[in-house]
Amino acid sequence: MGSITETIIDHAVHPRVNSTDPVAARPRPSKPAHVIASDAEAIEVAEALAARFKPGAALRDREGLLPITELDDYSQSGLWSINVPKAYGGPDVSYATLAKVIAIIAAADPAIAQITQNHLAIVATVDLDGTEEQKNLFFGWALEGIRFGNAFSELKSKTVVDFQTRVVHDGDDVVVNGEKFYTTGALLAHIVPIVAVDESGQGWLVFADREAPGLTVTNNWSSFGQRTTASGSVKIENVRVPKERALKVTSFDHPTVGGPVSQIIQSAIDAGIARGTIDDTIEFVTKHSRPWVDSGKETAGEDLFTIAQIGDLKIKLHAAEALLEIAGRSIDVARANPTLETVSEATIKTGESKVLTTEIAILSTNKLFELAGTRSTLAEHGLDRHWRNARVHTLHDPVRWKFFHVGNYYLNGVHPPRHAWN
Repeated sequence: MGSITETIIDHAVHPRVNSTDPVAARPRPSKPAHVIASDAEAIEVAEALAARFKPGAALRDREGLLPITELDDYSQSGLWSINVPKAYGGPDVSYATLAKVIAIIAAADPAIAQITQNHLAIVATVDLDGTEEQKNLFFGWALEGIRFGNAFSELKSKTVVDFQTRVVHDGDDVVVNGEKFYTTGALLAHIVPIVAVDESGQGWLVFADREAPGLTVTNNWSSFGQRTTASGSVKIENVRVPKERALKVTSFDHPTVGGPVSQIIQSAIDAGIARGTIDDTIEFVTKHSRPWVDSGKETAGEDLFTIAQIGDLKIKLHAAEALLEIAGRSIDVARANPTLETVSEATIKTGESKVLTTEIAILSTNKLFELAGTRSTLAEHGLDRHWRNARVHTLHDPVRWKFFHVGNYYLNGVHPPRHAWN
C-alpha cells in the first residue's frame, strides 16, 4: 500500500488526464508482443505485471497521470491477445482464466485493467463476426501488440444502443461521421474501432487508425473515479477507412457469447477492486490503526469486531470470485456450442457474478475506512481512490436489472436480452 510520495513529474513524458497536455498517438510496437503459451502462464504474467503496477497506482490517481509506460508493458506482455483463437496463433485461454487475469491487474490498478476491456471484447467480436480475411488481419494486429481502443458509446443518445454515428459505403472505403464519449482506451490506442450504423440501421465496427484524418480524441475525462482510464471523447468527421476494415456486427441478432464476454470483464474489474481494497484494509489495520478504547486490546487487529468484519469481507469476496469463475466456464461452454440455452445460461451466470462483484466492491471500499479509522482518510495514503473507483466503475451497467433478468429467467423461463451491456 504505502504512502504517496512527493515526486517531480515531467508532464511531457507523463501527461495528465482532463488537461490541455497534448497526447500524441502512440507509436506501434517495434517488435511483436509476447505470445502466452498457456492459461497458467497468463496468470503468472498477470501477477508479475500487477506487482509492478501497484506501487505507482496511488500517485497516478492523485496526479491524474496517464499510465503510458505501464500500458506499453501490459500490451507487450501477451495478455492483450489471450482470447485470440489457436487457429490464428493465439493462446485461446479459458474465459475463467481471462477473468482472473483482469481481476489480478485490477487489484493493482483498476484503471489499467479497464483500458483492456474494450480491446478484449473487440477481439471476441472479430471471432464472432469477422470474415476470414478480417480475422487474419485483426488477430494478427493483436498478436503484434497493436492496441484497440473504442468509440462505442454516445453521450447525447437516448439509450446506450441508440447510435447516431453513421457509416456510408463509398467505393473501396467507408466514411464515418459522429461523436462518441466514454471512449476508454482510445487516447492511447493504435487503432480506434468505431461503432456506427448504415442507412438501413445495420451496425458496423469500423477499425480506424488513431491518427486518421478527421478522428479527434480529446483528453477530457473528468470523472472522480477510474481517473486514468482517459475515457474522454472522440469526434469523427468524414473519417475514411478501407472497406475491408469495416466489420458487420450480427452477433447480437442470434445467440452468441458477445454480451457475456463484455460483461465478465467488467465483473472481473470489480472483483479486483474489492480484493485490492481488502488487502489494503488488512495492511493498514495491521500497521497503522489503533485499537478502540473499549476493546481492551493492544492492537487493532485483535479487536473482535474488526476480526469478524474482515472475515465477512473475505467470505463475500471468495463467493464473488467463485461465481466469476463459474461464469467464465459457462462462457466457454456456450462459445463451443452456442445455443439459446447455453448462451442464456452464460448470460445469467455472468449477470449473477456482476451482482456479487459489485456488492463486494462497494462494501469493501466503505468498510476500509470504518475498520482502518480516521487516519486512513488522510491524503498521504490515497486510499479514497478505492471507493471512487468502485463507485464509478460499478455504474457501467445497473445491477438492479441483473436481479430482474436473473429472476425472470429462473421464475418465468424468460431468456435474457442480448446486447453488450447484459
